[in-house]
Amino acid sequence: MGKKRLSGWPAVRGAGVLTVAILALGGCGGSGDDSSGSGSAASKGPQEDKGKTPEGSAPPEDAVLAESEGDGVVMTVTSAVRDSGGFLTVSGKVTNSSGNLWTGGEWRGDESELQGNGGSIACASLIDKVGKKKYLVLRDTSGRCLCTKFSGGIDSGKSADWFAQFPAPPADAREVDFQVGTMPPATIQISEG
Repeated sequence: MGKKRLSGWPAVRGAGVLTVAILALGGCGGSGDDSSGSGSAASKGPQEDKGKTPEGSAPPEDAVLAESEGDGVVMTVTSAVRDSGGFLTVSGKVTNSSGNLWTGGEWRGDESELQGNGGSIACASLIDKVGKKKYLVLRDTSGRCLCTKFSGGIDSGKSADWFAQFPAPPADAREVDFQVGTMPPATIQISEG
């Protein structure tokens, strides 16, 4: 009798695993063709969830994570992606609303090491409020930032794309404050690359 139970156990265990697998697959969603009008998150139109992305996923390319205005420009952050190499790349667009040529000179920073960067986003920083740490733009051994340099400046009414690369905050840090120059800080959500 003991032998009978032992020989039947793998079959029962196998059936249990198969049942769990079927239940797990059944809960993974369907064809995305939900016409029941149930109002689930999967069936919401793009207008209802605009600007919201599932935690950790990359936002759509045209999503605006944050916007800040000052220094005669409007700075938009559209992406903050942590990669597996331990870096966080923040990018977006800057629009000159000053009425004059904007060179970005006030964004290069005051440190003597940064003076060779010209008009750039070299003085940008990230603040992890939970971890109580500040992260500066990465630099090479010559003090050149791993960031956009605004060669020739930006004419009034024109825009330019920018990026800045930082050491990545810990994996549990999902939001940081991004700041450059005297612009007000902008809270941004980090996505995984």
